[in-house]
Amino acid sequence: MTDTDPASTRVRVTSPHTAAHPRRRRTVVQEIDEETAIGEVYMRSLVRSQLRLALIVAVVVAVGIGGLPIVFVLTHLEAVQIGPLPLPWWILGVAVYPVLFLIGWAFVAASERNERAFSDLVERP
Repeated sequence: MTDTDPASTRVRVTSPHTAAHPRRRRTVVQEIDEETAIGEVYMRSLVRSQLRLALIVAVVVAVGIGGLPIVFVLTHLEAVQIGPLPLPWWILGVAVYPVLFLIGWAFVAASERNERAFSDLVERP
């Protein structure tokens, strides 16, 4: 007989079904498609940023245009006539629309910027 240590000759045999699998890193697209908790966090962040932007625009429009009648009363602009109409009518009927167009353009640009940032995050390896 040889003088070997039994612990050094022992071999451990395991089943491939019980062996630990190395963790694969999932992409953001997979997380979102599989509706995991992390995917939900990514989607919630996009929705939250878009909602925040929409609320900011809504407040700006409501305060900016909704507050015009108060400005007219406080500055007595209702007494100023331009042609057959008072100045507030010209402002509310004509001058507001280019401002609304610019606000809408800025909203779309910011919304696309949010979506582009999210898309860059999703497509990152």
